[in-house]
Amino acid sequence: MTFDATADPASELNEIVRPDLDGLRIDRALGELFPGHSRSFLARLIDQRHVRLDTEVVAKASHRVAAGQTITLALPAPTPSGIASQEIPIHILHEDADVVVIDKPPGLVVHPAAGHADGTLVNALLFHIRDLSGVGGELRPGIVHRLDKDTSGVMLIAKGDDAHRFLTEAWHTERVRKEYLALVYGTPANATGTIDAPIARDPRDRKRMAVIPGGRKAVTDYEVVQRLRHASLLRLRLHTGRTHQIRVHMKHLGHPIVGDPVYSGPQWRGIPDKKVQKALASLERQALHAWRITFPHPRTGEPMTFEAKMPEDMALVLRTLA
Repeated sequence: MTFDATADPASELNEIVRPDLDGLRIDRALGELFPGHSRSFLARLIDQRHVRLDTEVVAKASHRVAAGQTITLALPAPTPSGIASQEIPIHILHEDADVVVIDKPPGLVVHPAAGHADGTLVNALLFHIRDLSGVGGELRPGIVHRLDKDTSGVMLIAKGDDAHRFLTEAWHTERVRKEYLALVYGTPANATGTIDAPIARDPRDRKRMAVIPGGRKAVTDYEVVQRLRHASLLRLRLHTGRTHQIRVHMKHLGHPIVGDPVYSGPQWRGIPDKKVQKALASLERQALHAWRITFPHPRTGEPMTFEAKMPEDMALVLRTLA
């Protein structure tokens, strides 16, 4: 397959090689210049001779680039992803030509993976969204961010490559505001605060994350919204997006999230009030909810804000402990 020089310009992407990328392998340069695309997709474009450096078609990932050169990608027509479409109910908060905003229920895995070949959010989106365009070269919804299986709440999905690339680039900037609600054990000494503590893999258990000196920077703001019996409702804002960030930071603060099987455990057993014990024990997942998101629309740049109502399992515990 050769580079299609007559392709519709709308199917091409162009970037100038920055000075800091001078001399880099082209596969690595592509990853820096086109962060909205996966490295595997970009590698396939090289293999299929859909990458041009100035006027030269590039055939090897090891080809070196020079500052000032123009890299052009010819994007092929999207192909089916091979992921099954399944009629799984989802609550769509907003949908337009570029994005979908949903309220993810607890217990729903976001993307097919080992142990979860189907029955995921992506399977559901393929059924409910009829006008998908290519994301990473495949007809599939573009997952801009993920929520843990048992974390509920608002999620943002891109319909096409342009929207996915725009939102991915904006995601870790102040243009996107991510706010959560969490039910935690006890009450923090300060009603508001910022947790600035680096996170990395726990060296004692590689399946867990932990606050580790030298880890990746992680910053979370918190505010006590409601003081309850033996627990509190907190509103939290993420400034970074590390794996399990809120769960790890709450444990680090000394107020782990109720129901968290990894970072908390059944701490309700030590509470003398049996009614409170029963209420807290009723939560079969971490009491963490992605409550609100604000992001710039990929077509207009205008900020959009969406909220997801607290799910009933958390709301019931709050009513019991109030």
